[in-house]
Amino acid sequence: MVSLQTPVCDFGRPAIGFSLPGVDGSDWDLGKAAGENGLLVMFICNHCPYVKSIRDRIVRDARELKDKHGVNTIAIMSNDSSLYEEDSFQNMKVISEEYDFPFPYVIDETQQVAKAYGAVCTPDFFGYNSRLELQYRGRLDESKKLAAADDVRRDLFEAMKQVSITGKGPEEQIPSMGCSIKWKDE
Repeated sequence: MVSLQTPVCDFGRPAIGFSLPGVDGSDWDLGKAAGENGLLVMFICNHCPYVKSIRDRIVRDARELKDKHGVNTIAIMSNDSSLYEEDSFQNMKVISEEYDFPFPYVIDETQQVAKAYGAVCTPDFFGYNSRLELQYRGRLDESKKLAAADDVRRDLFEAMKQVSITGKGPEEQIPSMGCSIKWKDE
């Protein structure tokens, strides 16, 4: 497991289109996934300890962003699942159901979407405004792989709430940290 940090936010960069199959049996694209006030695109997987430690908070924040702020979320799994059975499409379905994901969970089998976005780790968060311009590329919160204290600042949630209201993300952002994406041999 290689631990990486995400690059600094490239403010205004347009979201990149995609069409990916979801565990719900639907194909999802950018337009279908976007919310009225924005879209959170996150690259996650099932086996990563960083993702495992924050799943419940991802679900909480995604649900609240959608219900109260008009920001939708989509989760993309881009790892080479032949390296980690836990990341298989079947296991994606299991995790989505177990955690009651309030967002589509899709697979990027070719890894082209992850490469186009410049995703480097799981979790990697890309927060877009209503015009699908990048406004956030930071962490969920300060907990890393630990259980978060009740009063921990919700960096991602607060940033996307701001984006939903103003269209702009915070100037200062702390990078996300996680496991490297497991790339296929080329």
